[in-house]
Amino acid sequence: MTNLKYLQNISLFDNQFSGVIPQSLGINSSIVMLDCTNNNFSSNIPPNLCFGKNLRELNMGSNRLQGVVSSDIGRCETLRRLILNENNFSGALPDFERNINLKYMDISKNNISGPIPSSLGNCTNLTYINLSWNKFAGLVPSELGNLVNLVILDFAHNNLQGSLPLRLSNCTKLDRFDVGFNFLNGSLPSSLRSWTSITTLVLRENHFTGGIPEFLAELSNLRELQLGGNLFGGKIPRSIGTLHNLFYGLNLSANGLKGNIPSEIGKLGMLQSLDISLNNLTGSIDALGSLVSLLYFNISYNFFTGSVPATTILAKLLRSSPSSFLGNHLCVTFSCIYADNLNPSDKEPERASDPKQMFFNVRGEESFEFTNDSDYELKISTEKMSSLQEQVLEATENLKDEYIIGRGAHGIVYKAIIGQQVCAVKKLEFGRNKKKRLNIMRNEIKVLRIIKHRNLIKYVDYWIGKGYGLLLYEFIENGSLYEILHEKKPAPPLTWNVRCKTAVGIAQGLAYLHYDCIPPIVHRDIKPKNILLDNNMEPVIADFGTALCKKQLEDSNSHSETRKRLSSHVVGTPGYIAPENAYDIVPGRKSDVYSYGVVLLELITRKKLLVASINDEADEIHIVTWARSVMMETGMIENIVDPYLVSAFPNSIALTMQCKSLQCFHWHYNAQRRIHKRGRP
Repeated sequence: MTNLKYLQNISLFDNQFSGVIPQSLGINSSIVMLDCTNNNFSSNIPPNLCFGKNLRELNMGSNRLQGVVSSDIGRCETLRRLILNENNFSGALPDFERNINLKYMDISKNNISGPIPSSLGNCTNLTYINLSWNKFAGLVPSELGNLVNLVILDFAHNNLQGSLPLRLSNCTKLDRFDVGFNFLNGSLPSSLRSWTSITTLVLRENHFTGGIPEFLAELSNLRELQLGGNLFGGKIPRSIGTLHNLFYGLNLSANGLKGNIPSEIGKLGMLQSLDISLNNLTGSIDALGSLVSLLYFNISYNFFTGSVPATTILAKLLRSSPSSFLGNHLCVTFSCIYADNLNPSDKEPERASDPKQMFFNVRGEESFEFTNDSDYELKISTEKMSSLQEQVLEATENLKDEYIIGRGAHGIVYKAIIGQQVCAVKKLEFGRNKKKRLNIMRNEIKVLRIIKHRNLIKYVDYWIGKGYGLLLYEFIENGSLYEILHEKKPAPPLTWNVRCKTAVGIAQGLAYLHYDCIPPIVHRDIKPKNILLDNNMEPVIADFGTALCKKQLEDSNSHSETRKRLSSHVVGTPGYIAPENAYDIVPGRKSDVYSYGVVLLELITRKKLLVASINDEADEIHIVTWARSVMMETGMIENIVDPYLVSAFPNSIALTMQCKSLQCFHWHYNAQRRIHKRGRP
């Protein structure tokens, strides 16, 4: 390879190469692009890659590379993308003195130390910088204020000190700013009010002081605000209630905040996660009762008083996570749940005799435990029927068939109206294989308690008896994608915009599971029957009974028995299972992405998994094989897509542009993995 005089582009990504990258690479040729992402290379970076002065893209992420990032890389004026994340690089980062072409830099998850080079301020076209999970020390360079095109800046998990420079206010295009888990201090500069485009602001686990700034209310596009683990004092400002776009989280925990919760905080109607624990807050928690979208909630270790009304979202959160209320002086208006400093109220809740008023589990003597970070105990009722079971049976007239809305491999799903809430109830019969069925249910509950995303099903409650278990979810109005595509008569028309919204929503849900969820999760059964659509045609991924979290995958890599068990049978639905799962020991993210590609074909073609062969209608072939053969034989994309779309886009060129993803369906799962690894939007 080193003697190939005209060699320019080298793509080796997603293989199992190991050993040394030839150190003379680049001397005899003018390398333009080198991509060896996701291998096991363990050498230094070849010192002559920029020798020909043409190197534009250097992508060596997810290997075992070591040594320092050489000064030649910093002086490479043609370089546009530098991706060295997830390696073992050490030493200091070189200066980047004259590189105005550099747009993207990801050097996260290494052992690089020393200061962040102030010379980065010379790279004025940078839009993305990720130096997180290293050992950088010293100040945040004020020269970064020169980077007026910067969109993402991530310095989290380093040893940075000092205050945030005022000149950062020049970076008005910032969308995400993360300096969490450092030693930064001082108050937040009011000049940062210029960050009007920012959606994610993470300052947690530092030493910032002062009060929570009022100017944060001017950052109206914020979707996530993380201020926990600092030295902020004073009251929670009322103006925080104007951040109506807060969705992913508001974290003010572990500060020195005092006073009451402002009533305005109840206006954050989209908020899914709230953490105000470990402060000195007082008064009641009534203002939080209107936060109906909350999925995660922690008010522990404050000085709150009063009651937790049984009819609010707070009661539901108390049932699912009583530890989130510890260390206060709260009384509970139902007596079935106890925790430290939670006192049963003598006063009965209004209409307490109504069995549909609230959910809770009466548990008996038999039990088993979750095997995740903290042990949960699910107990099987041996003597009493739980209130939840009674409510489900009453709402479904003892699980009559007329309430069935779906059937799956692991259970029957019913629609039940309990109190004011419409739920989907999955009944899992244990039968002879009780242990296996219990494990499936246990696994699903564990995963559902982790995930929090608009495109993933929301968990409500559970009940387990001797012969069967019940899992309660939110009810999704429009049923499954499979029903809409293939079963509803007459078939509802699906515009391109609706299909595009569905495709993007599923992808966002999978991206969260694979890369943003902690721990990451592989679903393992993505198919149209497990994609639900709400009344806005927003997709919701459901059925996590066979999902695997990263911890399980890591365990499987280190324990031969687990590996043998995982590889002994293929999990998923035939036709949607990635071909490599027939021989791969442990299924990974790509298996989900392959399944997603098959779903995309069904979505755009509106054909079922098995399609009549173009040569013999009596012979059915897989939709991927069918689509490939039609394209190879006719070259016309109109012959693949749903005729409704053909009529909507009579211009075949425009249609081809709209449906261009079909032209590359055969490599879609490799492409998506590469996109995530390379950090592309």
